[in-house]
Amino acid sequence: MPHEDPSPETLERLERAEQLKLDGKYRDALGILEELLLEDPENVSALEEVADNELSLGEYRRAETAAKQAITLDGASYTGHYILGFLRSRGEQWTDAANHLRKANQLKSNNAEILRCLGWALFHSGQRAQGIVTLERALNLDPDSSLTLSDLGVAYLEVQNFTKSRTLLERALELEPGNTRAKECLAAVERLSRAVAEQR
Repeated sequence: MPHEDPSPETLERLERAEQLKLDGKYRDALGILEELLLEDPENVSALEEVADNELSLGEYRRAETAAKQAITLDGASYTGHYILGFLRSRGEQWTDAANHLRKANQLKSNNAEILRCLGWALFHSGQRAQGIVTLERALNLDPDSSLTLSDLGVAYLEVQNFTKSRTLLERALELEPGNTRAKECLAAVERLSRAVAEQR
């Protein structure tokens, strides 16, 4: 059951917590959110924000607890499903991750970050073609995401499409010259493409 609309004062406090999160002051944001939840334990927006802040702090168990509570109170919490999908991906529970992220995508379509995580989970759960298509959709929505460029570059590397992989990883490095993952993967592209060429 979705909760009734929050009061203007509650919205103001949620906005203040959101601003603190954007400024990287996660613990300050959590202070406001935890106060809100003491007053109203069924505030789904506050639970979603708690999950997001805990995720940013690397407090994965706490993030999971808050995300699960949000979904229990409101099955249409795309943030709750996204966070659980993200956490399942971290634990390499790819099928479970894809299920949560698919649900998040149904609830909030055309979100580049949800699609990126969904594509990555699908690719690793064995649905490689669908994973690549989904990552391509994420990149179309956000062409300057070095994360998506790197993920897609790695996916193409794994299916041995070295030309595409190289192009994507080079673009990721243009946008983010210090991107260690893109550098390492680009080196792997050169190594593997040489090895494959020598076998022919």
